[in-house]
Amino acid sequence: MTPDAEIRPSPEALLTQAAREGRGRLKVFLGAAPGVGKTWAMLDDAHRKRAEGVDVVAALIETHGRAETQAKLAGLPQLARKPVIHKGRVLTEMDLDGLLARKPALALIDELAHTNAPDQTGASRHEKRWQDVEEVLAAGIDVYTTLNIQHIETLNETVARITGVRVRETVPDGALEMADEIELIDLPPDELVDRLKQGKVYPADQAARALGSFFVKGNLTALRELAMRAAADRVDAQLREHMAAHAIAGPWPTQERILVCINESPAAREAIRVAKRSADRARAEWIAVNVAQARMETLPEADKDRLAGSLRLAERLGAELATLEAEHDVAEAILTYARDRNVRRIVIGRPRPRPFWAKWASEDVATDVLRKAGPFEVTVASEPDEKPKPSHFRLPRLASEPKAWGEAVLAVAIASACSWGAEQLFPVASLSVIYMTAVVVVASRRGLGPALATAVLGFMAYNFLFTHPRYTFIVSRQGELLTLGLFLTASLITGNLAARLRARVEAQAAIAERTNKLYDFSRRVAAAATADDVVWASVSHVATTLRCEAVLLMPRGPELRVVGGFPPEDRLDVRDQSAAQFAWERGEAAGRGSDTLPTARWFFLPLVASDRRLGVLGIAYADDRQLLRTDRRLLDALIDQIALALERLRLTEDLAATQLATETERLRTALLNSVSHDLRTPLVTIIGAAGHLADVELSPDARRDLAENIREEGERLDRYVQNLLDMTRLGHGAMKPRFAPQDVAEIVGSARSRTRGILREHDLQVDLAQNLPLILADAVLLEQVLVNILDNAAKYAPEGTPIAITARLQGVRVELSVTDRGPGIPPEDQSRVFDMFYRVAGGDRQRAGTGLGLAICKGLVEAMGGTIRAETGWPDGTGTRIVMALPLHNPEVAA
Repeated sequence: MTPDAEIRPSPEALLTQAAREGRGRLKVFLGAAPGVGKTWAMLDDAHRKRAEGVDVVAALIETHGRAETQAKLAGLPQLARKPVIHKGRVLTEMDLDGLLARKPALALIDELAHTNAPDQTGASRHEKRWQDVEEVLAAGIDVYTTLNIQHIETLNETVARITGVRVRETVPDGALEMADEIELIDLPPDELVDRLKQGKVYPADQAARALGSFFVKGNLTALRELAMRAAADRVDAQLREHMAAHAIAGPWPTQERILVCINESPAAREAIRVAKRSADRARAEWIAVNVAQARMETLPEADKDRLAGSLRLAERLGAELATLEAEHDVAEAILTYARDRNVRRIVIGRPRPRPFWAKWASEDVATDVLRKAGPFEVTVASEPDEKPKPSHFRLPRLASEPKAWGEAVLAVAIASACSWGAEQLFPVASLSVIYMTAVVVVASRRGLGPALATAVLGFMAYNFLFTHPRYTFIVSRQGELLTLGLFLTASLITGNLAARLRARVEAQAAIAERTNKLYDFSRRVAAAATADDVVWASVSHVATTLRCEAVLLMPRGPELRVVGGFPPEDRLDVRDQSAAQFAWERGEAAGRGSDTLPTARWFFLPLVASDRRLGVLGIAYADDRQLLRTDRRLLDALIDQIALALERLRLTEDLAATQLATETERLRTALLNSVSHDLRTPLVTIIGAAGHLADVELSPDARRDLAENIREEGERLDRYVQNLLDMTRLGHGAMKPRFAPQDVAEIVGSARSRTRGILREHDLQVDLAQNLPLILADAVLLEQVLVNILDNAAKYAPEGTPIAITARLQGVRVELSVTDRGPGIPPEDQSRVFDMFYRVAGGDRQRAGTGLGLAICKGLVEAMGGTIRAETGWPDGTGTRIVMALPLHNPEVAA
C-alpha cells in the first residue's frame, strides 16, 4: 500500500466541521485602521445579498455621523435598538432578543470589539458584542461584522508599541478563528490620510490630533502589514483544516513555512542557520523538529551536549520547537508532520559518510527524506568546515564498561558448559539455541555492544567445540557450515532486537520518572499553604530533580531579592544579580549558558503566569557541561509548575486583601452612617432643647420636660459612645471582666432604673424565680448588656405593649431573658442579629441605632463565659426573646 493510500481524514478536523453544522456563517470585514471603509464594504455586500433574495437585517450599524454611510444604509431593513440607561444617560445597544425572534438569514452587526453598556440591573446579558455574535451564530443566523486589527488581543501590545496608542476594547483570537470568511479592506496610507483631512473619518478637531499621532504614514504601513498577516494566517489555518478533513496529503504551495530537522549531528547547527536565513528572507514562520527515539538515552555525552546546544540555538533564533515520537521510519514521521503543517521546504543536515555495518544498523534519515520527499523542497546543509574524510573501515565503539565485556565472556562460557552437558545427557539436534539464549540475556542487560560481542564469541565457541573436526575452526560438513551461518545471523538479529527493546524500556522508564517527578512536585506545591512553603518546595525539588543548586528570587519593593535557595543561599554576587535582574526585566533567559551575561555562575529563567512575571529561578552546576545536558523540557515544566503555584498564592492573597478591604469599607460605611445619623440625632435634640431653655417665658413644666429630654438624649448618646468603645476594646482583647458573685435581682433592678425613660411607654414585667443562686459575672458589664437588650426591645415593640424579664435556673446556668411584643425576627436572621451593624430588613428604621447593641451583648456575655441567643417570643410568631445563659458562682448548688 502506498503512503498516499494510507492517508485518512483527520478526526479533529471532522469533529470541528461537525460542530459547525447548524451554526450560522461568520464573515469579518477586517481593516488596518478606522476609516478604511469596512462598514461601507459590509453594507455594499449586504445590498447584493438582498438583491439575490436573502433576508438581510441591519441589527446594528455605527455610522458615526458619516453621511455616505447613512445613505448606504438606506434600503436595508433595520432592527430597532434597545435603550439602556447607564450612569444617568440613555444609550442604545443591539436588541439581541429581538434579533433572535426576528431570525433573519443574515444579520449585520458592526464593531465586533464593542463593549456593551450595562442595563438597568447593572449587567448586560453579554459583556462584549462578540459574545452576542456567538449566540446569534448558534441560532443558525449568518453574520457580517467589522473589526480593526488593533482590537485583536494578541496584537494589542504590538499595535501599542507601533502607534503609542493602546485600545481598551479587544476580542480574543478565538473570536477571529470563528470566522468562516475574512475580507481584508485595504486602503493605501495616503488615501486614508486624505479621507481623514476631509472629515470623512473623525470630526475636524479630533482628526487634527489623530494626524499627529495614530495616522502617521509609517504607523499605517505597519498596521497594513499586520492586517494582511492576520488575514493570511486565518486563511492558512482554514486551508490546513480543509486538507485535514479531506485527506489531502499536500503540501499546497500557499503560505511559506520552513521545517528544519535537528539531531545530534554537527551539521544540525548549520541547518538551523540556513532555515533562519531563509525564514527571514521569506518573512515566514519556521519550525525546528527533533525526533525522540529510545537510542537517544544511550548516546555519548558529547552527542547529547551537541543536540541540547542545537535545540537552544533554534529556540534563541525564534523557531517553534516540536518533538516527534518515532522509533522506526523517522523520515516518514518528519514528512507526515510536514504535510500536517503544510510545510513547503525542509532543511536537514548532510549525514557523514558511514561504513557498511552502520548503514545496516540504523537508517539514513537524510537520504530517506530526499528519496520520499515528493512535492517538498529539501535543502541539505553541511558543516561549513567539512572536509572529505577517508571511508576506511572502522570498528564501532560498542561499549566502554569492563563489566559488560566480562558478562559477555561469562555468558558464552556458561552457554558452552550447558551445551556440553546437554550433549552428554540429551540427544540435542542443535546446541546453537543455547548460545542464542545467552545473546538475548546479555542484550537485555547490557545493550547492543555486548550483545554483538556475545554473538561473535558464541559463534567461535560453537564452531570450536561442537563442529567436526572438533577443537578447530575448520568446518568439514556443509550442513554444519549452513548451521553456523544461520546461527551467527540469527544471533546478531536477535541481539539487535533485544538491545532495542532494552533501550526502549529505559527510555520509557526515563519518561515515567520525569512524569513522576512532575506529579510529586505538583502534589507538594498544592499542599503548600504559605509562600515560604512554596518557595522551599520549589527550590528543593528543582535541586534534587536536576541534581543542581537552585535559587529563587522575587521582587521585594524595588529590588529583586533571594527568597530561597537549596543549598541555603541568601545573596548573589554582582554578576549573578545583574543576570537575574535582566531575566526579570526582559522576561528572557540570562546568565551561564545564555547569550546574556554568560560569565555569571547561575543560569536564570523568568517565572511567568498569566502574562505576569512573578520571579526568577536560577540553577547552577559545578560542571558547566551538565548545564548543557539538562533536560530542558523537564526544567520548563518545573518552571511552569512553580509559576502556577506562585500565581495561586498571589490570587489567594489578592482575594483575601479584597475581602478585607470590602469588609473594612463596609464597616467604615456603617460606622460613618452611625456617626452621621444615630449619634447626631441626640445631639440635635440636646442642642434644640437647650436653646429653648433660654426662653424665659417657658413654664416650669415645660422647662422640666426639656431638661428631661436633654437627660434622656444624653443617656442615649452615652450608650452609643459606650458601645463603640466596648466594641473597640473587645476587638483588641482589652476587655477584661472582673468576676465576682452577683445577685440577678440586683442587676435587673439597676438596669430597670437606668431604662425607666426608655421604657416609659411600656409595661416592664419582672418574673424572677425564687431562691436563684448567685452567678459568676461582672456586674457592670452584665448591667450594660441588659440595658442594651431593653433598649433594643423598646425600639421595636409597639407602644403600650409589655416587655418581660424572666430568670430561671437551667442546669448549671441561669437563663436570663427579655421578651417583647414586637414584629419578631425571622428564623434565618436570628443568628445574624448579633453581627456588627446588622439590622433586620423591614424593621423600624426611625429609631434604629448603630447596629452595635446586640453585637456588644454577644461579646460581653461570651467574655463572661456565657452564651446568648435570639428566638421567637410567642407561639403566634410575633415578638422576640433574647436569652442569656450565665454560669453559676457555685455549680454544686445546682447539683
